[in-house]
Amino acid sequence: MKKMNFAEFGGPDVLHLIDTEEPHVGPGQVRIAVRAAGVNPVDWRIREGQKLSAHPLRLPSGVGLDASGVVDEIGEGVAGFAIGDRVFGEGVDTYAEFAVLTAWAHIPDGLSYEEAAGYPSVVETALRIIGQVGVQPGQTLLVSGAAGGVGSAVLQVARDRGITVIGTAGAANQDYLRTLGALPTTYGPGWVERVRALGKVDAALDLAGSGVIGELVELTGDANKVVSIADLSAPELGVRFSGAAGSVTEALTEAASLIAQGKLHIPVDKSYPLAEAAKAHIDSQAGHTRGRRVILI
Repeated sequence: MKKMNFAEFGGPDVLHLIDTEEPHVGPGQVRIAVRAAGVNPVDWRIREGQKLSAHPLRLPSGVGLDASGVVDEIGEGVAGFAIGDRVFGEGVDTYAEFAVLTAWAHIPDGLSYEEAAGYPSVVETALRIIGQVGVQPGQTLLVSGAAGGVGSAVLQVARDRGITVIGTAGAANQDYLRTLGALPTTYGPGWVERVRALGKVDAALDLAGSGVIGELVELTGDANKVVSIADLSAPELGVRFSGAAGSVTEALTEAASLIAQGKLHIPVDKSYPLAEAAKAHIDSQAGHTRGRRVILI
């Protein structure tokens, strides 16, 4: 089978498409014929060799955590799924023609493989950090870097829970944030004052890693009310860095329910063929994404 692989840490050029043996399931796992794989910032952080304790690996390694596809192998102990089922979920080495998933759910009716691949890690992360930051219905949450995949999910989940969201993004994404129910403002010089003009901030999330931890603490008045998923130096300022996933299966179940109710939709900003995974990483690292990027297999 075809699989994206890297044998050393480094830039996008270390990624190579190789021919390799197909993976097979263990107990409590399913294998899918991959139709699409989600592109997440953690993918290129791992490729670069950043010290992410939640994702240790040995080289050479495949790439990717999220995928959608068709079940074609089922491990011992798995119930409620059959060969041929359409599923989306999280596993390992998902930039490939076949991948083993450790957490998965049925794809909601009407959702394409391309769209479904963009949800697993994004929704799990959104649900996890909303819980960790402790924001409650009726309060206001500031989201720095709100237009990407996680931001898109955070805004919609928060709206469903009765939480007001102030979101920062580039000028081109202001209307997009409004459609998701946020009070938008641009980043750049003067952004703190612009946020203050929109209201009191009870909690804040750093999704972009753009060096704004100090300002987020200032706006909330409490380092314990700030969580980052993008700035590894956050703990130096007393802010929690959230990198370890919780229950992906539970997150997928909640995501499927919200999607079915029309309360959650994350658009696909751009799709790439498997051979262009390096380009997908370059674009992901550059930011300015509206929704998700995915690789089509």
